[in-house]
Amino acid sequence: MTMSDPIADMLTRIRNANSAKHDTVDVSSSKMKLAIAKILLDEGYIKAYELVDNGSFKDIHITLKYGADKNDKIITGIKRISKPGLRVYASKDELPKVLGGLGVAIISTNQGVITDKEARKLNVGGEVLAFVW
Repeated sequence: MTMSDPIADMLTRIRNANSAKHDTVDVSSSKMKLAIAKILLDEGYIKAYELVDNGSFKDIHITLKYGADKNDKIITGIKRISKPGLRVYASKDELPKVLGGLGVAIISTNQGVITDKEARKLNVGGEVLAFVW
């Protein structure tokens, strides 16, 4: 069966693994998903990610991050904003802030997939992919 929104699938797998207190989660690979995983790593929401070759296809092996014990979740929430049926774009002047700057908005721009803070520095807008807090 074909998947209409692979990015939403990735975010849902991370959300479900986080709620079930799993250490790792595997997601099918694409350039966009690798860029999102890199942002999650850079912002401190996950411990690590690696590209794993499973013969005919590649997966992203994501290691989730928790606090002192597994009840202290680093990722409190993760939400897909722009969907295939309703794309959401933001200009450089109206970039969203997640929880007043405590969370991260992931934006796809002509400079690549970046956070809302980087987009403000570069003075660019783009498609708002997801919110993480």
